[in-house]
Amino acid sequence: MTEINKDTHIAIIGLGYVGLPLAVAFAKYFKVTGFDTKPSRIAELNAGFDSTLEINGDQLLEVQQNLYFTSEPAGIQSSTVYIVTVPTPTDKYNHPDLQHLYKASETVGTYLKKGDLVIYESTVYPGVTEDECAPVLAKTSGLTFNKDFTCGYSPERINPGDKDHTLTQILKITAGSTPEAAENVDKLYRSIITAGTYPASGIRVAEAAKVIENAQRDINIAFVNELAKIFNLIGLNTQEVLKAAGTKWNFLNFKPGLVGGHCIGVDPYYLAQKAQEAGYHPEIILAGRRLNDGMGQYIADEVIKLMVRKQIQVTGSEVLILGFTFKENCPDVRNTRVIDIVTRLKEYHVEICIQDPWADPAQVLLEYGITCQNEEVTGRRFDAVIGAVAHQEFESIDVTALSKNNTVVYDIKGMFAPEIAHGRL
Repeated sequence: MTEINKDTHIAIIGLGYVGLPLAVAFAKYFKVTGFDTKPSRIAELNAGFDSTLEINGDQLLEVQQNLYFTSEPAGIQSSTVYIVTVPTPTDKYNHPDLQHLYKASETVGTYLKKGDLVIYESTVYPGVTEDECAPVLAKTSGLTFNKDFTCGYSPERINPGDKDHTLTQILKITAGSTPEAAENVDKLYRSIITAGTYPASGIRVAEAAKVIENAQRDINIAFVNELAKIFNLIGLNTQEVLKAAGTKWNFLNFKPGLVGGHCIGVDPYYLAQKAQEAGYHPEIILAGRRLNDGMGQYIADEVIKLMVRKQIQVTGSEVLILGFTFKENCPDVRNTRVIDIVTRLKEYHVEICIQDPWADPAQVLLEYGITCQNEEVTGRRFDAVIGAVAHQEFESIDVTALSKNNTVVYDIKGMFAPEIAHGRL
């Protein structure tokens, strides 16, 4: 089997938020080939630019001698360790969609050799690595799992846009399909993770640990979202209540808001799928998902109610939404729940203007069919302003300059002074 040493050649399959930082980190010690199916992604990386903004040009330049980018599958054939970091989304029915994982496994299987190690980092439900991916590798390569090649699992813990909790600063769970594979996986990650590693007892344990990390956050956010609805009904400021409750040492610090992105808003469905396959209906997990998925519609309806109370003509009114990405100071618009606010407001026939200095307008138009601008809005006043995503650029924004005499200001993320906002979560 593969021995981890200075001559180990690593292939990273998928160069997004997870794969690129991993490729750069490993390239400090090993030869690394970064593979992505998008030629445009390879072109920008070869030009020293990362559109996800996770890695800067200097970091790419530092490891250029050891790091090679390609969109040609044959470029990975000399590797002995393959690390798969492709997306694992859900389909329109919220069922796990493993097509990227299957395709990546087929690509790796085409070049898999005796003694090679294949590690998966994509978030999955327990059993996917050994029951779904390994058979694809075996069928494509003609090799025997755990005899000719082995697998590992080390779940990603990347937090997009977070410059404090970076890849090497976060404890890494590791696991392997055999004791030898487990040791190799752990040794490999120990070489780059300064925070250390945690060897799990098996791949299924590691897979389950990852999927419950985000399910736990989802459920806790759903709880405070429900609190926000209750407190709004009885006239209490949710943020003031949470601040008071937070003085207890073991109170969990969660905030209400939109839950999107490709982790917290998706991963619980993977666990729910596995539970249902086992004959159990996960009530709390799915209840949390339903509540969080409904927050965009709830916010839009609250804004309309405030407009009606202020006798603002709703039909044809102009509404400004500040922020469209799924979280602050991050360019990722995948699974952003701001779109739910937009969709609901359009049902009231309002005119919507979206400003987001981080989002790519072309990508927003392609994925959602709506217009989004990077530039600051000037010379216009709106009937309603919604603070949706707390980008750093919005910290000094003058909301009054965007408002009419009776404009509704709704604050989702605590972006504005309390005396400015007429409504908030």
